[in-house]
Amino acid sequence: MNVLLRACVAALTLLLAACSSTRLAYDNADWLLRWRATSYLDVHGAQAEQLDRSIAALLDWHRAHALPRYARLTEEFGTRVARGLSRADLVWGYDAVLEEARETLRAAANESAELLDSLDEAQIAHLESRIEEDNRKFAKEYLAGSPRERRERRLRRNVERLEDWLGTLNEAQLERVKRYSDHAPLADEFRDQDRRRRQAELLAMVRAREAGRRLVGWAQGWNLGRDPAYETAAHAQLKEFFDMLLDLDRMMTPRQRERVVARLRDLSGDFSQLAARGVKGSPR
Repeated sequence: MNVLLRACVAALTLLLAACSSTRLAYDNADWLLRWRATSYLDVHGAQAEQLDRSIAALLDWHRAHALPRYARLTEEFGTRVARGLSRADLVWGYDAVLEEARETLRAAANESAELLDSLDEAQIAHLESRIEEDNRKFAKEYLAGSPRERRERRLRRNVERLEDWLGTLNEAQLERVKRYSDHAPLADEFRDQDRRRRQAELLAMVRAREAGRRLVGWAQGWNLGRDPAYETAAHAQLKEFFDMLLDLDRMMTPRQRERVVARLRDLSGDFSQLAARGVKGSPR
């Protein structure tokens, strides 16, 4: 997906990371989005003002349309976790998250296309250099080392994310996460190849000044045109991940389940309150 759009979506997603800080983070989302966007775009003067207007419009859309859906989804998922998860619940949640990401990409593309079409060659070269920096970071995190080392890094990432929600995992739960990391396919080379393909498409689009005509459809079609081998590996990895989550659901202690449900319901309440009162700095 477009790295600028991905940066916007990632920045908004950060607001979901910690229930205790969601409202504080969202109140400063304009600054966060501007910081992320200007790490890719070297804009000044009228372009910088246009970027500020685009960010304000995106946040207004997000508050009015996305946050109420987030509130409903997190409340519903909390109900499903409370009763115990099924594979159908995981598929429902996965599809819902993808749909929300697609809608946010559409909104971000609508707001950024005009600015991208105004970039000159020096600004495009700056964007390209930042993309290459991202690729180096990706390679360091996901491609460096032997398969065993890469699986160990995946294990650490998954344990950290799961413990953020569940609290400390017990020995049996840790062993189940390790089994996932040991057996699920490593699809990162495919991810790297697909990222680079999409990045090349983006840069060609911007150089041709065709973002206004093509960016929305291109951004929403982020998973189209993949190598069939990538699709196969990604589906196998997702199946293994769902298998792990279902086993962990059965292994959860009552205290862990209560923790997850409470956090989801707190998030739902935060999203509802944020949708009702607006975002600091956005037009009313």
